[in-house]
Amino acid sequence: MIRSKTINWGIIGCGDVTEVKSGPAFNKVPNSALVAVMRRDAAKAEDYARRHQVPRWYTDAAQLINDPEVNAIYIATPPSSHAEYALAAFDAGKPVYIEKPMANSYAAAHRIATAAEAKNCKLVVAHYRRQQPLFKKVRQLLDDKIIGDPLLVRLEFSKPPLTKEELADPRIAWRVDPAIAGGGLFHDLAPHQLDLLYHFFGPVKKITGIAANQRGLYAADDLPFHGGGCEVTINFSDCSNSPPP
Repeated sequence: MIRSKTINWGIIGCGDVTEVKSGPAFNKVPNSALVAVMRRDAAKAEDYARRHQVPRWYTDAAQLINDPEVNAIYIATPPSSHAEYALAAFDAGKPVYIEKPMANSYAAAHRIATAAEAKNCKLVVAHYRRQQPLFKKVRQLLDDKIIGDPLLVRLEFSKPPLTKEELADPRIAWRVDPAIAGGGLFHDLAPHQLDLLYHFFGPVKKITGIAANQRGLYAADDLPFHGGGCEVTINFSDCSNSPPP
């Protein structure tokens, strides 16, 4: 558990997602500092640390997790390694901030959540959009009943299939490799949208979904639905923004 007044972050996987979002932000928030980063490629880890003025860098995640100066872990690797690193961080008694999707399978996500509870460690998934001005305004309009009680919400989110050029780029292609990402582009991109529905309308009562590999473009599911993606139907416990008692 964090006992220092300052959250001293260690990042596992200092790739593109940390360049302009989380990495620099850790040094801008009060009582927060980025003190260590880890990447298996030593040259890239050292370069990241130099450009972002990070005191230490590692090529081994265990070394970063057990760094006594690090008291919070941010996991920004592909989903296939989230459970391994999260469980190691909890064993070290350190809270975890983990990129979405939380894991590459329900079973792995459940292991992470169970371990966090057992070790009494804080676990947060990177659904940062709840705090963006646009969505805070939507939540305010709902809370103040400016538009009344919502009875039906329809959210459409789609993305074209990856191009040949994108599939040839390993920085992108892993997102449609089930062994690494757990699913296709829906798994990679939709968590933010689904989290906003939870945020606006409360706990879910029932979820059904349809997913299939129809075009055979890659190993992950690619069922077209309104131009791409997978169909998911969510029934909330009530059709308003107020959670049930």
